[in-house]
Amino acid sequence: MFTRIIIGLVLVVFGAILVIKTNGFMDFFGSMDWADRYLGGGGSRLMYKLLGILASIIGFMVMFDLWDNFLNATLGSLFKFG
Repeated sequence: MFTRIIIGLVLVVFGAILVIKTNGFMDFFGSMDWADRYLGGGGSRLMYKLLGILASIIGFMVMFDLWDNFLNATLGSLFKFG
C-alpha cells in the first residue's frame, strides 16, 4: 500500500512538473514533428502538457487504487481485469 502511494505521488509530481516546466523539457528533448504537424501552432508544447496531465491522472489512479476500476469501466467488456 505504501509503495502504491509513493509511485502514484511520483507520477503526479512528474506530470505537474512536465506541465509547469514545458519549455525546459522542450529544450532538453526537442520538438515533436508529429505534434507540430497535426496539433497546430504550439503543437509540441501542447503534447508535452497533455502527457503531463495524463501522467498525473494515471498517478492519481495508482495512488488511490482506482486502476482496476478504470480498466473494468473502459475495457471490461473486451477483457477481464483484476
